[in-house]
Amino acid sequence: MSLVDEEEKQRAVLAPEFYRKMLAVRLFEQRAIELYTRGEIRGVIHPYIGEEAVAVGACAVLNNDDYVVSTHRGHGHCIAKGASLDRMMAELLGRSNGYCRGKGGSMHVAAFEVRMLGAIGIVAAGIPIAVGAGLSVKLRKTHQVVICFFGDGAVNQGAFHEGLNMAAVWNLPVVFLCENNFYAISTHVSRVSAVTEVARRSCAYDIPGKRVDGNSVWAVYEAVQEAVARARDGSGPSLIEAVTYRYEGHYVGDPGHYRPSDELKKWRQNDPIVRLREELIAKGYLEPKTLEKLQQEVSQQVERAVEFARKSPHPAEEELRSDIYGGNREK
Repeated sequence: MSLVDEEEKQRAVLAPEFYRKMLAVRLFEQRAIELYTRGEIRGVIHPYIGEEAVAVGACAVLNNDDYVVSTHRGHGHCIAKGASLDRMMAELLGRSNGYCRGKGGSMHVAAFEVRMLGAIGIVAAGIPIAVGAGLSVKLRKTHQVVICFFGDGAVNQGAFHEGLNMAAVWNLPVVFLCENNFYAISTHVSRVSAVTEVARRSCAYDIPGKRVDGNSVWAVYEAVQEAVARARDGSGPSLIEAVTYRYEGHYVGDPGHYRPSDELKKWRQNDPIVRLREELIAKGYLEPKTLEKLQQEVSQQVERAVEFARKSPHPAEEELRSDIYGGNREK
């Protein structure tokens, strides 16, 4: 069997699961927006809709014990890493069955059981955490890998430069993955960055840098696969820039007037889920009826997650001061 045939065979196996995961992220986010609009979710929601190929393609490369560090837009990363839809939805609704017992919410959910170290609300603040996790891996000699997700708005923060430099100096197993959706809230990357191609910044730290189509799950998967293999064998960090686009505003309620309507229309025509669906049909990986059934199954899973969350209790009053300090504080 040729290398091309072997790659095609692998894609036939992976593609249906990629599609299922991407659907799960999309439908979960759409349902979360509805619940937020109805007042069932408090706080704020930063939708990941449009960027699903990045999370799914990247996390598909990882082992169960590899780590992920996320951002304020972190639902997709959690789900792609294997987090339960039930416990994710319960956390968003502030219920005690959620991953953080209802106290983290959308921007601070962490799922340690799948090595998802947390969504970090502060821009670029996950980068030092990822570096710390990478140092832990190196000291323990466990051959794990850390993927650190962040947006284009993070690359002008000091934590970005300090984190990548330290990871490079110490040769840490961290893959820095920038989800470049072009807008840091409402500011286009061209207005604040002299170098708009984030991957080019890798040369400052003498590490590999690669820019890929973030709406192609295969492009992300292959780039991350290479970077993870490099990290796992002790060759150090990499920087990957996945060029993608969020369909919704920065947060639910943001009208997004700062984005040209034709720009949004153009990106919607390049929808990552539609692209994968068309490939599944064109190459005969799955029949249209099977895809419809799969979508129904995922939709039902999301609805079960909503019901699970609604039936879950709120945190008890005595938990108000718990989980504030770490370790045993007894003297």
